[in-house]
Amino acid sequence: MHLEFIYSGWRPCCACSISLSVSPSMPALFYRWVFVWEKGYQETDSVVSSVTTKAKGVAVTNTSKLGYRIWDVADYVIPAQEENSIFIMTNMIVTLNQTQSTCPEIPDKTTICHSDSNCSANSADTHSNGVKTGKCVPFNETVKTCEVAAWCPVENDAVVPKPAFLKAAENFTLLVKNNIWYPKFNFSKRNILPNITTTYLKSCIYDARMDPFCPIFRLGKIVENAGHSFQDMAIEGGIMGIQVNWDCNLDRAASLCLPRYSFRRLDTRDLDHNVSPGYNFRFAKYFRDHTGNEQRTLIKAYGIRFDIIVFGKAGKFDIIPTMINIGSGLALLGVATVLCDVIVLYCMKKRYYYREKKYKYVEDYEQGLAGEMDQ
Repeated sequence: MHLEFIYSGWRPCCACSISLSVSPSMPALFYRWVFVWEKGYQETDSVVSSVTTKAKGVAVTNTSKLGYRIWDVADYVIPAQEENSIFIMTNMIVTLNQTQSTCPEIPDKTTICHSDSNCSANSADTHSNGVKTGKCVPFNETVKTCEVAAWCPVENDAVVPKPAFLKAAENFTLLVKNNIWYPKFNFSKRNILPNITTTYLKSCIYDARMDPFCPIFRLGKIVENAGHSFQDMAIEGGIMGIQVNWDCNLDRAASLCLPRYSFRRLDTRDLDHNVSPGYNFRFAKYFRDHTGNEQRTLIKAYGIRFDIIVFGKAGKFDIIPTMINIGSGLALLGVATVLCDVIVLYCMKKRYYYREKKYKYVEDYEQGLAGEMDQ
């Protein structure tokens, strides 16, 4: 009878075979990465943020429809305030002096007619500008369309102006004021840093290399940093994201907790499938003429909406996650040793050789003693 026992003076290593990729050092490296690089000794918290914006810039236009005109912030920022966003109008289709009356509809395959029988009275579809009166009237010298009761004359938005009406918006600037708070650590800060003065704020423009902490951005540069052309985007509009990243290690000085800015176009722009591109909406300005009749100016506004997206996390040393990660690491290292033994002794081609080295066979003590007594 033989007794098999483990000889603790030698233990096989997974690195003994080139064909095996797992090594006992790998869990240790992984543990170091989690604990040191990923700061497993810290408690973390997510950011709470508020954002306000302010645009500045003046543009001049001179057209046959509107004449010579100056455009300032009150004209092209619509609406005046939004939550974490700002819309800058860059292009427009204007329909002047509309009144409540009847007029011919814009020609298309559903509105072109030859007689009154082609126009159903009191009907309207989703895309019509008004309610049909049942009459077929001349739109111009060659085309007739169904008459509608609507704000007349109706808007014709078939052709978008090119280049953009307010192409000078490329040089407008946007001030982003961002306050952040980490409630778990009662830590707050804002992106207008303590060393920034009023004089500096009036002259600085954000530049990733030269001035990365200036909170004032040139609109053309924002779009350019996202890899797009401002003048192309200004024609039909779009959506830009200004990302503010606050990743802070609060074990270090508070002055080292700084914002990082990046830019990305958020609306899809597929040149092969360019259906309903850009960003636009309509609004109207109402007034009364000298006779007291109500009129309005209808504006279809194209422009760029800038969304300010704030994200980040903060970490600070805490004994509880430190102890949890130390315990988890020690357990991981113990499991690694057992796993290596299983692989070496039962899965590898040379398992019998390793088993001979790991185990030592000795003669049973009682059987050996009985043999000596027989002699």
